[in-house]
Amino acid sequence: MDQDAAADGDADIAARYQHFAEVEAPGRSDLYAQWAAGVAADPETRSILARIPDTHRQPPLVFAVTRFLGAPEGDYPAWARWLSANAETAVAECGARSIQTNEPLRCAALLPALSLIDGPIALLEVGASAGICLYPDRYSYRYATRDGVVAIDPSDGVSPVVLESALDGDPLVRLPEVVWRAGIDLHPRDARDPDDRRWITGLAWPGEGGRADRMAAALDVVAADPPLLVSGDAADLLPAVAALAPPDATLVVTTPGVLAHVPRRSRRALIDAARAAGRWITIDAPALHDGWSSVPKPWPGRFALALDGDIVASVDPLGATVEWRSANPLTRV
Repeated sequence: MDQDAAADGDADIAARYQHFAEVEAPGRSDLYAQWAAGVAADPETRSILARIPDTHRQPPLVFAVTRFLGAPEGDYPAWARWLSANAETAVAECGARSIQTNEPLRCAALLPALSLIDGPIALLEVGASAGICLYPDRYSYRYATRDGVVAIDPSDGVSPVVLESALDGDPLVRLPEVVWRAGIDLHPRDARDPDDRRWITGLAWPGEGGRADRMAAALDVVAADPPLLVSGDAADLLPAVAALAPPDATLVVTTPGVLAHVPRRSRRALIDAARAAGRWITIDAPALHDGWSSVPKPWPGRFALALDGDIVASVDPLGATVEWRSANPLTRV
């Protein structure tokens, strides 16, 4: 790498981590905000991160990998010293891993869209990681509405995973009848494997109260009845995996927050494959792709929830709030 390219790369890392420290981490993780600000001001640490491929050096991934490897969760100087002493291992591990946060709370955003589809349902998730979002029928929901809290539980009672979300609007909300579930991921994770569980729960940011515990409880649900998980590129594998679904079930392909991690040149092919396979539900930033049926409004800090490209709600990226926007005259049951 020539000097000009190295200087440009260093400036990009500094800007990336400064933005994370000032915009993304505040309110979610004071520790990550401190670490990111430290990186932005520390040429020595930035020189280590420059050895990581660009697509694998985003702050949440780097910080999660270092914590997974044993970095102290203390002040920035202690973390930086650990990174310097373990640079070779950390660089290699960051290059081999990707953000695979399984957030069960996203099911609270998916549920209103799933409720529009008659069952039984065969559920196929792209970017499934360990498959936590393949179990919307096994979780309990507590939606805070203008009229009070709407409680939805599986038929056998309150689930060990209770998802709390704010719901604005009046969509139909019901548990789907899921008779088959499968996922595709470049590197699927096994909910029964201790190291995979530690990696998944470690992707929760320090300071996000209860999130790691929620993910661990959801992993227990998955481990008790594991889904079919297939390793590979979803754009190539989706038709073959979809063909395994029961023919008497409605196939629903979900891409909750995953398309941002798919190279832009490949997103359209993946969207086309999802729509060709069956019904398609996605949660994405409005400007991320052109797979919408109409031009979405810009919603700063919020994502669009869509069924077959039709936007039905704006949602918090992790599912904490749902603002129903569909004109359909639906009734909550």
